[in-house]
Amino acid sequence: MVKLEDAVIARYEHAGERFELLVDPNLAMELKHGGKVAIEDLLVIDSVFKDAHKGDVKSEERIKAVFGTSDLKTVVERIVREGEVQLTTQQRREMLEKRKAEVIQFIARNAVNPQTQAPHPPQRIALAMEEARIQVDLNKSSQEQVPGILKEIRRLIPISMEQLRVAVRVPALYAGKATAVLHKYDLKKEEWQNDGSLIALVEVPAGLKQDLFNELNHLTHGSVESKLVETK
Repeated sequence: MVKLEDAVIARYEHAGERFELLVDPNLAMELKHGGKVAIEDLLVIDSVFKDAHKGDVKSEERIKAVFGTSDLKTVVERIVREGEVQLTTQQRREMLEKRKAEVIQFIARNAVNPQTQAPHPPQRIALAMEEARIQVDLNKSSQEQVPGILKEIRRLIPISMEQLRVAVRVPALYAGKATAVLHKYDLKKEEWQNDGSLIALVEVPAGLKQDLFNELNHLTHGSVESKLVETK
């Protein structure tokens, strides 16, 4: 649990009436963006305030009147998700840097240069974002921002995000262990053959294709067979 001095206020207003919480800033933003967090870790104090600075607690009657319940978990989630989390300048700067890094890593792992079918290094993506003067949005998840960012940096570098379907055949000797690798990706289909070998269909982001091949080749000592089935 975050210390009281590091907590921030999450505020929800309804018809001029305020409902405030003292929360962990990182967990509050995670919850706000659709994540799941433990309420006992999120809250510094298990109370809903009308003024958190003064320590004035909101009456259960008013909480029920506005939220339709006094269940703390339900009320807290609504306040954080629908209200405002008051971050400090330093907290916002750190979170923006983290979100930017998440966006860059997501693009690096899922997109490729269509001219070479190889992924772009994260540094190249970061430079393109800087050249395009792209600012990440703290109120949107990394994946929500990717389409718009790709549109902007595509003016500077050749880049596309494709999903590939790859068929693989793993010899019987390695088939059992190979399932652990295949399940790390989007395994669409698997068929066990009479000889103990495994035929599988895997969907993988274009930027991760080589990772899949490297893992399977390492596991099978190069005896895996693979074929690109389609591009989405």
